[in-house]
Amino acid sequence: MNESSVLDKVNYPGDVRALDAAELRPLCAEIRGFLIENISKTGGHLASNLGVVEITVGIHRVFNCPVDPVIFDVGHQSYVHKILTGRKDRFPTLRQLGGLSGFQRPDESPYDCFVTGHASDSISAALGMARARTLDGRRNDVICVIGDGALTGGMAYEALNDAGQSGEKLIVVFNDNEMSIGKNVGAIAQRLSSMRSRPRYLRLKTRVKKLLSVFPNGQSLITCVSRVKARLRRTILKESIFELMGFRYLGPADGNDIETVCAVLEEARAQTGPVVVHFKTVKGKGYHPSEVSPWAYHGVGPFDAVTGKKEESGESFSSVFGHTLCAMAADDDRICAVTAAMEDGTGLGSFAVKYPSRFFDVGIAEEHAVSMASGMAVQGRKPVFAVYSSFLQRGYDQLIHDVAIAGNHVVFAVDRAGLVGADGETHQGIFDVPYLLSIPGMRIYAPSSFAELETAIRQAVYQENGPAAVRFPRGGEQLYKDDRFGASARLLREGSDVTLVGYGIMINQLLQAGQLLEKAGISAEIVKINELSAFDPDVLLTSVKKTGAVLIAEDCTAGGCLGEKICAMLLESGYSPKCRLVNLGHQFIPHGKVDELYRLYGIDGAAIAAKAQEML
Repeated sequence: MNESSVLDKVNYPGDVRALDAAELRPLCAEIRGFLIENISKTGGHLASNLGVVEITVGIHRVFNCPVDPVIFDVGHQSYVHKILTGRKDRFPTLRQLGGLSGFQRPDESPYDCFVTGHASDSISAALGMARARTLDGRRNDVICVIGDGALTGGMAYEALNDAGQSGEKLIVVFNDNEMSIGKNVGAIAQRLSSMRSRPRYLRLKTRVKKLLSVFPNGQSLITCVSRVKARLRRTILKESIFELMGFRYLGPADGNDIETVCAVLEEARAQTGPVVVHFKTVKGKGYHPSEVSPWAYHGVGPFDAVTGKKEESGESFSSVFGHTLCAMAADDDRICAVTAAMEDGTGLGSFAVKYPSRFFDVGIAEEHAVSMASGMAVQGRKPVFAVYSSFLQRGYDQLIHDVAIAGNHVVFAVDRAGLVGADGETHQGIFDVPYLLSIPGMRIYAPSSFAELETAIRQAVYQENGPAAVRFPRGGEQLYKDDRFGASARLLREGSDVTLVGYGIMINQLLQAGQLLEKAGISAEIVKINELSAFDPDVLLTSVKKTGAVLIAEDCTAGGCLGEKICAMLLESGYSPKCRLVNLGHQFIPHGKVDELYRLYGIDGAAIAAKAQEML
């Protein structure tokens, strides 16, 4: 940035309010350049932040954060908010270990009023803050920013329904870019699309108000005109879905025009009850590659800022899953794929193209997806729900009530299991093992290689008749590339001094630990668990009887982990070996590179070897 840069003068919201109106457009342009320059080096959520620049600048121009709390739904589009709230200089550390989070975090800044990371919860949280404000006798504003992608989630409508009848002053800023990660789907998206076609009349409306205000009884005239206009609009255009829920509706307006944004937000601020401000924006605004392909620049790794060229990613567990399911669907028309707004993220892009009638993207609605898939299973279909580990948490009740109690055959492809890295606490897939193990009748498979993933998916679809989950990590396979999935537990390496037990991608750390122990003169036997829910205990019991010591390593939280069940099984079987559990403990894991987190939290090969030596 040069010395005359507007952004150089802005560090906190007060600086935004102090700017001349003529400086706002240059500020927005400089913020876009700042985002592109920095995210090209660190990776992160680019397109969504480019689209929300004017809305964020407008919010900090009109309102007084943090006295007026602002919640960004999901929070991946809060980078501009971070730039304007004292964190601009820390942007080179974005999503790095010990650096800025890619989401809102109250422990990072007093300007972040709520932990964000998952979709559709912002209106609920904002309404709670508004009600607390009223009970405390305060008069501040409460603002939440939610996109049309998050409005495919049912929780948002529960909150809208409650907020609309509450009478609370609450400002819902609706960022409408016709996108979530991919193209939005469903009836709500279609209804919102029809609302976008209305004439934009806000500037004319402002001029008319100014004109009428100079006459005697001008305010009465304005009120009369507003009532007539409202009646005409309801007759011709019908009420918006927000008005039907009890909100005052403003818009749609150009959310990438800073003057319009500020004017509409000022009008929203003047309202006395719940209000929805509808802004139409362009995802990826101001950067040609992301404007052309916003889905490709939603979440990116480092890229060339000039050309937009990204690093080649290669084959991943997600893509292998997608190829496998396509191949199976070619031979079996009972197979259906279900996703919750994660078509490309879960590797289902090819399936959607080849078998569109058997592909179902339900939007950000995991609870609905689980129950819908169960309904398909009852009718003889073979549904496979591809979902991230941390997002399946939202469907836990449905897993129990709508699937497992009846024993319906639904297959869950649990992507991003284990540590995922830069997205941090809200996205680490460290709870699926405990919560899936807690469900009676749920089969849980943990492949360690691409070949094993193919075998596991086929086994879950064709050899089970109840619920089955196949968990696999983000990214690609590592040292272990074999397929030893023919049995529920396998001996990978013989030894005599200690038994190392693990599953999934952690097998690579055990193999490394075994090599390090061998150099230290310790003979490690390695047992690989393929089916976590009901593995054959003989392999493990035989090994532990020989070595007298067992270490179980997992990339999940401690409470309810497989290691606890194995230790209990050993005791019940009359064995009392030395026993050590190596896992992520009882804590949330922050953002950082996966290999850094493995080392920091002591579950990498070197740490496993050291803990085995300590135990012996």
